Amino acid sequence: MPSTKLWNRADCATWDAARSRYQDVLDANGGGRLVELDRWYHEELSGLIGAREPAWLGLDELVRVVEWKMHRGVYRARNLQLARGNSATEVETASREALAEAPHPTAPIARLARLKGVGPATASAVLAAARPDVYPFFDDVVAAEIPDFGRADFTLKVYGRYADRLRERAALLAVGCPTSGWTPHAVGCALWAAAGGKGGR
Repeated sequence: MPSTKLWNRADCATWDAARSRYQDVLDANGGGRLVELDRWYHEELSGLIGAREPAWLGLDELVRVVEWKMHRGVYRARNLQLARGNSATEVETASREALAEAPHPTAPIARLARLKGVGPATASAVLAAARPDVYPFFDDVVAAEIPDFGRADFTLKVYGRYADRLRERAALLAVGCPTSGWTPHAVGCALWAAAGGKGGR
């Protein structure tokens, strides 16, 4: 099925099938390191963040999120270097403040994006790990799968539109497929997999 048709499909089986391809697409796009980072990102990070009261992210975790994002898209060594240049206190403070602002649609993204090496895409990756029920990861491959979305400029304003569209789709799928656990982030993963993965940011 051509990926551009997924968005307009409403049946659970088609969306579930797209989401089930995610692991295979990871393997095809990034190999072992991406698979390793993705497993940590999706299976461990949310628990690490959620176990803290109040919730926050550590510097080492931020660096791994940046690595995950770049392995899923384009590797930019300078962004990784900049992210490592934040102090542990800066990251903990910014992430604590950002996560406290959830579920505001964009304020947590804006707060995290003040850190060095962190733009709306990386900020959204942090929020998608902590609150996948509210925040999807900002990915240009996914944006291209949304009809009439337009250019995916990596700005806070465009993220707001992007997240709104994925939240709307997740809400529709949650009604039609109540046992499938659809969230905005899960919708993004399904669209990324259906498109064959990789991205430019």
